[in-house]
Amino acid sequence: MLTVALASLRTRWTALTGTFVALALGVGLIAAMGLGLASTLGAPDRAPQRFAASPVVVMGDDTLTVPVRRGPSTAEVTRKLAHPHPVDIALLRDLRRLGPVTRDDGRTTASGLRGGPDAVGVDAPVAEVRRVVGDRALVLTGDDRRRADPATERDAEGLLTANVLLGTAGGLTAFVSVFVVASTFAFSVALRRREFGLLRTAGATPGQLRRLLLTEAAVVGTLASAAGCVLGGPGAQLLAGLLVDEGMAPSWFVIRPAAWPLHAAFWTGQAVSLAGVWAASRRAGRTGPAEALREADVDTGVLPPVRRLLGFVLLAGAAFLMAKTLAADPSALLKRKTYITQPMVLITAVALLSPLLVHPLTRLVRLPGATGTLVTANTSAALRRTAAVAAPVLITVALAGAVAGSAMTGPAVKAAEAREHTGADLVVTGQGLRVRPVPGATLSASAPTAVYVREEGSALVAFEARAVDDAKALARVGRLPVVAGDIADLDDGSIVVNEEWTQHTVGSTVRVWLGDGRPASLRIAAVLALGTGNNGAYVTRANAPAAAADRIEARLSPGADRAAVEARLRGTGGTVRSTEQWLAATYPSAGPQTRTGLVVILGIALLYTLIALANTMLMAGSVRSSELDALRLAGATRPQVLAVVAGETLFAVGLGALLGLAVAGVQLAGLAAALASVSAPVVVSVPWALMGGAAGTCALVAVGAALLPGAVRRRSPRTG
Repeated sequence: MLTVALASLRTRWTALTGTFVALALGVGLIAAMGLGLASTLGAPDRAPQRFAASPVVVMGDDTLTVPVRRGPSTAEVTRKLAHPHPVDIALLRDLRRLGPVTRDDGRTTASGLRGGPDAVGVDAPVAEVRRVVGDRALVLTGDDRRRADPATERDAEGLLTANVLLGTAGGLTAFVSVFVVASTFAFSVALRRREFGLLRTAGATPGQLRRLLLTEAAVVGTLASAAGCVLGGPGAQLLAGLLVDEGMAPSWFVIRPAAWPLHAAFWTGQAVSLAGVWAASRRAGRTGPAEALREADVDTGVLPPVRRLLGFVLLAGAAFLMAKTLAADPSALLKRKTYITQPMVLITAVALLSPLLVHPLTRLVRLPGATGTLVTANTSAALRRTAAVAAPVLITVALAGAVAGSAMTGPAVKAAEAREHTGADLVVTGQGLRVRPVPGATLSASAPTAVYVREEGSALVAFEARAVDDAKALARVGRLPVVAGDIADLDDGSIVVNEEWTQHTVGSTVRVWLGDGRPASLRIAAVLALGTGNNGAYVTRANAPAAAADRIEARLSPGADRAAVEARLRGTGGTVRSTEQWLAATYPSAGPQTRTGLVVILGIALLYTLIALANTMLMAGSVRSSELDALRLAGATRPQVLAVVAGETLFAVGLGALLGLAVAGVQLAGLAAALASVSAPVVVSVPWALMGGAAGTCALVAVGAALLPGAVRRRSPRTG
């Protein structure tokens, strides 16, 4: 069987080139992503940077630890504090008695120092330092001194960002590669029905045909997987450079050697290859000799019962997932994990059922002239070719619409939400703003903080919050979406929460931990609508004394001199902008990390689609010589034949684009429903240009590949 399979591959290597390239590329990408993931699983051992010369570092406590229930037992949960504790003056004084105390700028602390730093280096025996510090702060030695380096936290965030992107891209690569390989293998098998009919007539059994196809797939899969693993290393290096350049990974991030990503990529390639041909091999094995010869030129039975059942099951599953998300957590549709994975289920369902839609659409579309009639007739007859072209286009257009649309909708909704929630004319931003009264304007200053809540005794949840100087000014300047209570009632003994909180009844008391870790029992003064996350909690500055003001919203009084107010606001030490300018700067349509992620994800999908289209059209063209020659013999001119071929291709691409638009429309419609359910502005971004560009590129490549083969000869065929 291996000898026959190798002989068959030597004969048909041109038809399988696209499949080989797609599979090798997929394995290479999976290997590259895997190597990148392996390199993000842990930071390299780096020497402490900030206090490298100090043997001991004393650091203020920066975490909150709270006991929670874990079944019958109790466990401790730790969260990072919004306002870490400083090393206070009294402790600094005690430490100086042990030896030199150094701040991170290298200066020795003086006795007159008023503000406490977050950490200091101490040149003294560690035992003596621990004795003096006690439980007033943390004592770090050895490699633990890295905890005081600001870069340590930034590195962890960068590694997490890279990990998420690489994991998402790797999963998408596997998803698209299965589609492409399965589609091209299935179409290749469909083109060989006449060959299989002859083999069955010569005595070949169904099992022998299945083994032949599986052996061919195993050979192609082995060679392509090996080639992909070779490409994975250089690809991972290029990927690491891209992540560093775009600020999505720490500057020191490099690819470290690892074996498991290469093993995973190789065997994934093998599995994809065999899975792609499995269904087609079973269908070929069930075809009888006379049936195969009779159906060699007309597609029938392209939607077997199993495929039909699977398609409808996945369609129902996609509807269930959407309904469940809308009911349980509507805001999840704005999260990357949801808006990338959920459309994949719907894409798979629609792709499986796409042959059902070809006949209805061809009946709806009436193209003029004999050429148009031939285009619709051939498209309807060649269902396998039409579906093989439409499926990859469907993937690209659907992902472009659903993923890019959802990614761009998030910032647009947040900007619209922020616009609705403020009545300010001017906004001042900066760190440590100096808040002073300004004649002719009402000012509402606030600072970022956080509050922590133990919900139902089993989870410690951190909520972003704003600390305000004057609740009544906030009520006058802001237009917050209050559903109960009154913002003006906020005082030092109360809090404003949103509907996401388990306890959100006005007048009730909630036990919280403030941003610096202090416990507090606060009365709920008002409740805000849930929104998309901008509607956080509000406390007074007395409950966040360490928080420094970073935003001042100013509302001009009637008849006030705007220029004079702006001049006074510049004295706060921040940047003064109009509300629209502030919104544009704070909520851009897509940040650099989002753009990079979209380029990687959609670039992979588009590349695979172009490979699949070119491969499908070249395979189709290689077996259409007699059909197209018959058209020439019937009197069609060469331009007319080319028009028929191009028209069939464009029709199939258009069908795929239409189905992709439908999938994207369902996803974005669900997103709109989710926004409405959380009382957020329904501002859905539809990436028409991106979807149109993807469809146009697919059409250009598909038509070019369809017209390339020598099936359409320059000279008319001889008639006698």
